[in-house]
Amino acid sequence: MDAGANTNPDAGLAALERVDMSDLLTRIERQVRPLCRRGQVASYIPALARVSPDKFGMAICIAGGGEYVVGDGDEPFSIQSVSKLFNLAFALEEIGEDIWGRVGREPSGMSFNSLILLEQENGVPRNPLINPGAIVVTDALLSRQPDWAEAFLGRMRQAAEAPGLAFDEEVFASEERHGDLNRATAWFLKAKGNLINHPDAALGAYFRHCSAAMSCRELARAGRFLIGPSEGEEICRSPHQRRRICAVMRTCGLYDAAGDFAYRVGLPAKSGVGGGVLAVSPGRYSVCVWSPALDVKGNSVAGVEALALLTDALEGAS
Repeated sequence: MDAGANTNPDAGLAALERVDMSDLLTRIERQVRPLCRRGQVASYIPALARVSPDKFGMAICIAGGGEYVVGDGDEPFSIQSVSKLFNLAFALEEIGEDIWGRVGREPSGMSFNSLILLEQENGVPRNPLINPGAIVVTDALLSRQPDWAEAFLGRMRQAAEAPGLAFDEEVFASEERHGDLNRATAWFLKAKGNLINHPDAALGAYFRHCSAAMSCRELARAGRFLIGPSEGEEICRSPHQRRRICAVMRTCGLYDAAGDFAYRVGLPAKSGVGGGVLAVSPGRYSVCVWSPALDVKGNSVAGVEALALLTDALEGAS
């Protein structure tokens, strides 16, 4: 049975209570630590290239309470594209279904920063979890709230119960200095009539939310809104929207590796080139892993393996 599709939430939670979660996470960390150097740390953003590939952290939040953290799970890292998930959730709350008039819901089958489909499809990004789509969503929110970057940070502080949460100014400056492909994307969107604000303004807010620094514990807390109706309503109050967000995460959250991840892990998830992956088992738990070394698709090697081991273990306990 798919670990993310438990048909009896109460039975699923009861099964989790029988698991020694601290021991399980410790065993997973021990198994995946040797994988931390199998990939490559993101280098196209120089500030990320300086992060040690030996880092590994993991945190899980259980529905109704309970947190477990191992390794470097309390060390902040650059969340990068994991922020796109939250930006989408905020857009659905603030703008509603109208956002889908500007961005699609289909997997791209291409890299997260590709311009090919954007040109073929007349400036409408395939989905909100790739760079062009996230820039459009950011632009839509910026039109509602000119200080959107600060508003994003404030909401994330609340959701993560982390009042000190901040943007990483070094990463932000590095993204601005080396973000030429994103700049080209924004100007192309503007030329096609799918960007309302000046491209520099939209990109400024986009780079800001990507540069937020959070720990695995904080991201797992922030992801609780996807567990169920009693969790995280400061981000999304509608069960209908939560279900739709999970659907987009399943099909688009790990870029052109989404199908393989769905097969191996089976959870809605969103990754970032900072090495983080946030996943959720609706009705049961939210979990975040961090390991900076990436595979060729831009996803954490050790992080994906850790999530596969977790779901295998918890599926067996259900």
